[in-house]
Amino acid sequence: MSDYIQVTTTVAQKEQAQAIAEALLESRLAACVQIVGPITSMYWWEDDIDKSSEYLCIIKTRQEKYDQVEKAIRAAHSYEVPEILALLITAGSKDYLTWLDTELKKK
Repeated sequence: MSDYIQVTTTVAQKEQAQAIAEALLESRLAACVQIVGPITSMYWWEDDIDKSSEYLCIIKTRQEKYDQVEKAIRAAHSYEVPEILALLITAGSKDYLTWLDTELKKK
């Protein structure tokens, strides 16, 4: 199962989340991107605890595409230090993972 990953990133505006999703989907770097939000994020920034409203992108792809996914997110992202995290998918429905593979191979 370690061929598959879920990448997350957060952005300030829904439109930016949609732009990232569209860029990843159109280039077949992701088979699915879910946009959740708005969510409340609290974090350290410049020695203070900050709070903001954000949108969370949950991106399903293959591990071999991570570098390209990160590059595409950075190109569309407005944050100085964007959250870009990849988690290994350790188990999943065979049908879903087959669908994911099929969509990522199309061009």
